[in-house]
Amino acid sequence: TVREGPTPAGEDRRDGTRIAGRMDPHDGEPAADELPPPPPLPPNVVPIIAEDAAAASESEPPPPPPPSKPAKPRRHIMARPPNGLGKKGQPIQLLANHYKVSVKPSEEFFNHYYVNLKYEDDTPVDSKGIGRKVLDKLQHTYHSELADKDFAYDGEKSLFTIGALPQINNEFIVVLEDIGSGKTAAGSPGGNNGSPGGGDQKRVRRPYQAKTFKVELNFAATIPMAAIGHAIRGQESEHSLEALRVLDIILRQHSAKQGCLLVRQSFFHNNPSSFVDLGGGVMGCRGFHSSFRGTQSGLSLNIDVSTTMIVKPGPVIDFLLANQKVDHPDKIDWQKAKRALKNLRIKTTPANSEFKIVGLSERNCNEQMFPLRRRNGDTTETVEITVYDYFVKNRGIELRYSGNLPCINAGRPKRPTYFPVELCTLVPLQRYTKALSTMQRTSLVEKSRQKPHERMSTLNDALKRSNYDADPMLKACGIQIAQNFTQIEGRVLPAPKLKAGNGEEFFARNGRWNIARKKLIRTSSVKRWSVVNFSARCDLRGLVQDLKRVATGMGLEYEDPHTVIEESPSLRRAPVARRVEEMFAQIKAKLPGAPLFLLCLLPERKNCEVYGPWKKKCLADFGIVTQCLAPQRVNDQYLSNLLLKINAKLGGLNTLLQIEAARAIPIVGKVPTIILGMDVSHGQPGQSDRPSIAAVVSSREWPLISKYRATVHTQSPKQEMMASLFKPRGTEDDGLIRESLIDFYTSSGKRKPDQVIIFSFRDGVSESQFTQVINIELEQIIEACKCLDDKWEPKFTVIVAQKNHHTRFFQTNSPENVPPGTVVDKQVCHPKNFDFYMCAHAGMIGTSRPTHYHVLHDEIGFSGDELQEFVHSLSYVYQRSTTAISVAAPIAYAHLAAAQVGTFMKFDDMSDTSSSQGGGHTSVGSAPVPELPRLHEKVRSSMFFC
Repeated sequence: TVREGPTPAGEDRRDGTRIAGRMDPHDGEPAADELPPPPPLPPNVVPIIAEDAAAASESEPPPPPPPSKPAKPRRHIMARPPNGLGKKGQPIQLLANHYKVSVKPSEEFFNHYYVNLKYEDDTPVDSKGIGRKVLDKLQHTYHSELADKDFAYDGEKSLFTIGALPQINNEFIVVLEDIGSGKTAAGSPGGNNGSPGGGDQKRVRRPYQAKTFKVELNFAATIPMAAIGHAIRGQESEHSLEALRVLDIILRQHSAKQGCLLVRQSFFHNNPSSFVDLGGGVMGCRGFHSSFRGTQSGLSLNIDVSTTMIVKPGPVIDFLLANQKVDHPDKIDWQKAKRALKNLRIKTTPANSEFKIVGLSERNCNEQMFPLRRRNGDTTETVEITVYDYFVKNRGIELRYSGNLPCINAGRPKRPTYFPVELCTLVPLQRYTKALSTMQRTSLVEKSRQKPHERMSTLNDALKRSNYDADPMLKACGIQIAQNFTQIEGRVLPAPKLKAGNGEEFFARNGRWNIARKKLIRTSSVKRWSVVNFSARCDLRGLVQDLKRVATGMGLEYEDPHTVIEESPSLRRAPVARRVEEMFAQIKAKLPGAPLFLLCLLPERKNCEVYGPWKKKCLADFGIVTQCLAPQRVNDQYLSNLLLKINAKLGGLNTLLQIEAARAIPIVGKVPTIILGMDVSHGQPGQSDRPSIAAVVSSREWPLISKYRATVHTQSPKQEMMASLFKPRGTEDDGLIRESLIDFYTSSGKRKPDQVIIFSFRDGVSESQFTQVINIELEQIIEACKCLDDKWEPKFTVIVAQKNHHTRFFQTNSPENVPPGTVVDKQVCHPKNFDFYMCAHAGMIGTSRPTHYHVLHDEIGFSGDELQEFVHSLSYVYQRSTTAISVAAPIAYAHLAAAQVGTFMKFDDMSDTSSSQGGGHTSVGSAPVPELPRLHEKVRSSMFFC
């Protein structure tokens, strides 16, 4: 018989072979593939043709093989070219939060074991968090059988040792006591079919809360420690990446033993001085990130400050009151409470036992019955009793307020275990994974900021407190970590010269410039427009007059609005859709024709519920450019910033690079070049089932690099790779790229781009997945080009930008942030690949976060200096502000477009089968992803996202 389904890594098959490509720890040879290769033929032996095959060959020739396309060669991430290091700019001495690591050469191997955890009855263990407790107990109980080996466990399925374990088959029985598995504590209601933990008499006869586990450690692979050296030299292979991963797992294991909360490679101690209250029962918890990285100067340990959200520990009732913003338990919405509490861990008094919440009781504490078994002489009788009476009368515990409240259920769905709310306390260091409110997000950002010198001090303290030098596995790996930041050399690129209206040229100072008393370089006309007011309290007449005055000073042609339309007070509490519909009914009634522009006043500062439906109505249904504002502090600076957006949306340009206006941009200005910016936006925490939004912005009107348009599609939730760049439907392409290419052609004097520069913002894609970007996404873009013209072969350059990394730079002789234009391409960069860090912006608050650019593919042939100057210039063409921004403008625009179009629909209200434009991506067997409405043709090529 043949066993179907996958075999766990390293497990023997019934036919005696092992999984392909795995190593056995005792013979050191690669395991067999599906079938072993045939033995070699002896010399001078002619192989005999089997009769059937010979007969077949004589009777008729074999059919020709079906025609097939030649397999496309797989692209690899390019290495840094000989001219890939930049030289331009003013040298600057910096410190990086990388600690140099020395590694002694070793002939040892990491042995990888697959961890299989089962209960006593052979059912698999699926509860998270219990694996570490079981493996810690295993190591303590069986240390001699394990040859006193230390191991690094990832908390799930992988365990690593240095050298092999003594036995081939490693199977162990582990007994844990008081594991807090959700089973009933002695004396609490609901367990054992309703008995209080089997009765007080039984507590003495068995270990309290004992649980038996079977642990199998199945050999999976060996990883030579020498592969660490390969990673440092940039010779990336499966082994070198795995070796660094093992080192990171050792760091996780080290922090787990210190009782930290682990979030990937970030570690959080239960230290109240690291907590900040965000309101709503949520706290920000400051910890640190720690990981090993191969760099040009060798192996380094990258340590950085990290922040996560945790549930505020303490009485459950206090959390619920804060979370729902009510002042009395009677006002709690218990359906909301059930969702907020699910899967949180509690400690109960007086037993001080730990449990996981699975739900709430259906009835209140003084009404919820359960069967209580108790002894009466030699017999056992069962009586029905309320949870309240059990705790008050049988246990003698006073309950002050929870009699009229639901109980906490910490048992199993079919075997509930009930506790009164006031006996339950939330344990510390539990992640809060639901979406934060706007106020909570703002508070988290403000309270987690640190000035550069504060961050440096925090990181040095974190390294000392971690005491990695004492870790036995790091010692066994021959690893020693320096105690000081790495000194590196950076360069500060000069700011590009900018051009405004009337031929005026100027330089930015410290990444900023002022447009006061300057004209915009290409102005639009604000005409055939009106103001709509969704109940904002504001001096509308004064606002309109001030706007006209500031606009005239900036050179805009500005007519008075046709009318001001006020929302009826009776609609302020109406459903959002009705409010928007009624407003458009007024617009149709009061205006002589369709307006070209609408200024919309919102009643709330941020995340107003009117915003998304209003934008959809204007941009998708009617093709009207609109600008929203929430007028709280209106001054000339506010109005000038507002007019920058309005001018860009209506087709104008605020400033240009001087070399852009002169058509003198190196490389890009000589040959028709399209610049693409790509980003994928996902739902916030707690909204993981919402479709992701993929956006592509593209440059237009070559040789300009300051003007863009956007196309946006939906795709499967949490899918990071772009799914709809090329989307054939019959003979047509309905993907994201086609519209961009056609628009470039029509807006750039009937020229096709001979060069395509792709900036992809990829915080959710690890460096190990970069090959997918150039083998899947780039291939889709090439297909989109071929679909338009089969003979067209532009040159491509692909650059990935990341902000979600942990490298920071500090000035050696100043407490201030690094100056704008700082670029680093040495020491802490990749040992082989073409990458660099850039801080193009002036960090005014907190510590500047550089953008990490990776050049994956470059057919155009940029030198390091050319590419760094080009990327730096793209931080100065962002039309929404008068500052250099931290990332290239096409990426920032793609992020804005995805976010804005994502507000068009509340996805939880959309049907699974809705469809309008191409762009929904469906996983096999999953529900169709709802698609976004197509933008109206009047605004499709505008900078509506600005």
